[in-house]
Amino acid sequence: MAFLVTGAAGLIGRNIALELQDKGKVLALDDFSVGTKNNLEGFKGEIITADIRAVDYSKFANSLEAIFHEAAITDTTVTDTSLMDSVNVDAFKRLLDYARRIGCRKIVYASSAATYGKGKVPMSESDKPAPANIYGESKVKMEAVAGEFASENPGFSVVGLRYFNVYGPGEFHKKKAASMIYQLYLQIEADKNPRIFKWGEQFRDFIYVKDVVAANLRAMDYAKSGVFNVGAGIPNTFNRVIEVLNKVMGKNLKPEYFDNPYGFYQDQTQADTKLSVSELKFKAEYDLEKGIRDYVRILEKT
Repeated sequence: MAFLVTGAAGLIGRNIALELQDKGKVLALDDFSVGTKNNLEGFKGEIITADIRAVDYSKFANSLEAIFHEAAITDTTVTDTSLMDSVNVDAFKRLLDYARRIGCRKIVYASSAATYGKGKVPMSESDKPAPANIYGESKVKMEAVAGEFASENPGFSVVGLRYFNVYGPGEFHKKKAASMIYQLYLQIEADKNPRIFKWGEQFRDFIYVKDVVAANLRAMDYAKSGVFNVGAGIPNTFNRVIEVLNKVMGKNLKPEYFDNPYGFYQDQTQADTKLSVSELKFKAEYDLEKGIRDYVRILEKT
């Protein structure tokens, strides 16, 4: 079996690519504009360096078991709509066309909880999308493209996964876009008071990247098309994150609060996981403390 992973040097793509190695040949596509080749240390498959917008698919394999599409602009502060759409939407259309031409009937792609914007919690797949930025808008457009493709190509399974707040090994390259768990870890590790927006009671549905990989593998086995939440279903405040990090790291550093400058900021996210559990048979195994404990163990080895 052969698999294609786009955005393979990113947080999620990297972990998927490494996991798939035991299942067959893996093609890892990335332009390394954000991710780095160091992130693929231990990867034994084929690395293809190319821009997802212009890659020549005629040079690729003409037979694939599945495509995992993780390549995207994920920086929510980007304001160039043309750039965002060319990378996140138009490149996805090209990828789907390639899948159709070679008869790859399984495509799993990254969507986002950003499609919900500041919606009510818990956030359900049946809720009307209300993105608060152009990144979220691009993911709504991707889902529409995927739905149209699935309707026009019976027998293909196109599954979108709405990731909530993913954290875990392989995100060091993301810098300011890295998870708050990683950023707060770095501050606490340096014996600095962790800085968060006032008053730290905003909450997120944090999900460990190992669970995200498991969700992708479940989606690969799903016979139909659809869009599903990938979250733990349990909200945790930033104050709670700091509390857990202090506990795991043996520290006692108090948070330092400051004003939030972002008008589009989501104060709360929480996934309704009922559909993912019933359809994909996916349920997160890592709660916040278990995930942070495993993550800190890995970070302390690097």
